Amino acid sequence: MTYPTPENEAERNEALRAYRVMDTPAEPAFEEISQLAAQICDCPVSYVSFIEDDRFWFKSKYGLPDEFTGCPREIAFCSVTVCGSELVLVPDLKADDYYKDFPFVVGDPFLGFYCAMPLVTPDGFAIGTICVMDFKPRELSFECQEAIRRLAHQTMAQLEYRRRIIELDETMRELDTAHSALAAEKARADNMLSTILPEQIARELMENDKVAPRFFNDATILFADVVGFTAFAEKAEPAMLIGMLNSYFAAFDEVMAQFDLEKIKTIGDAYMAVAGVPASDRLHTLKACLAALALQKAADRLKAERQKLRLPYFEFRIGLHSGPVIAGLIGRKRFTYDIWGDAVNLAARLESHSEPGKINVSERVFHQTAPFFDFTQRGSIEVRNKAPQKMYFLNRLQEIYSEDTDGRTANEKLRTMSDPRKLQFSK
Repeated sequence: MTYPTPENEAERNEALRAYRVMDTPAEPAFEEISQLAAQICDCPVSYVSFIEDDRFWFKSKYGLPDEFTGCPREIAFCSVTVCGSELVLVPDLKADDYYKDFPFVVGDPFLGFYCAMPLVTPDGFAIGTICVMDFKPRELSFECQEAIRRLAHQTMAQLEYRRRIIELDETMRELDTAHSALAAEKARADNMLSTILPEQIARELMENDKVAPRFFNDATILFADVVGFTAFAEKAEPAMLIGMLNSYFAAFDEVMAQFDLEKIKTIGDAYMAVAGVPASDRLHTLKACLAALALQKAADRLKAERQKLRLPYFEFRIGLHSGPVIAGLIGRKRFTYDIWGDAVNLAARLESHSEPGKINVSERVFHQTAPFFDFTQRGSIEVRNKAPQKMYFLNRLQEIYSEDTDGRTANEKLRTMSDPRKLQFSK
């Protein structure tokens, strides 16, 4: 058998697929529509059906076996109905020229009456039907025919509502996915910000979208610089040069974290850090001295390792000075947390007047920490754009505080070393 198809068959199929109703589980709303149609028309059989390509499928049904879910389109009564937009009424199927030879008319279940209204989308595509049937010929009153029309409109409204719910659900899932992606991206950005900026500063920036500059009346600035870097860089292979700097500066980063110093930046081959910023700390000078000694030790260790492998190595000059600084965040797209002040400039001068493998400190640093460290006096040294400055080489912790004396690390002895009778730290 062949079956009629509307001229817009391809578009009609696409319209049906947009509702995503084919092969879906039973839904109470459609089941009730089928039952209501049967009750209104006093018919033993009713259903809501859809036709896609050559397939006829029941979304809901009344009076038909559970296993009967559909049939090929060529033997479906509704193949004609979806070709139009009006009610199709056949009082006697056995007397109808088109339907009299259909398998379900001449064979089980021997149907004799058919009435169906197409389900027409707002765009005018007949995608399915609502139908009532009987096993014997019969007439259907005008009121019942109108009821079937109204039920078809209600079925279509239910389909529209169902589609919107599906689309809304998909939109919500997409939004949830987008929100999750944004949250993950924000977490990555926040984490990256926290690795670039001090945690306290990153938090203030995220909460207020800005960071207020702060004045610190006392902090200790540490500068470390590679000896002879310019001449070395002129001959070094780029990847090797960057690798060497990274190995040294990564070790320095660990030292800064150990002694609570804040790494400010690297400037070429120079490494700059500060103690007592961004959180005030009355032990800042002591911590900076301990960090400088640990940094010196890390540089010596790397030097020894590279010498064993006959590889080039770096030696560092280190300078320390304490004084007031201003700290703040600069930049809009690329943030930089930095410190400014005469103390910063003098710390840089102390580094430049140091010697390879030595830690050069100012008079102020010396007087603040003299009870705990061994120093070598250097006398007054001329400094560019400054009055002569007294300088000292920081050599080591005094033996009583050395970690070799009782197994405790230097950092663990900070509490003991911070006796106010010995220290003159600024408050």
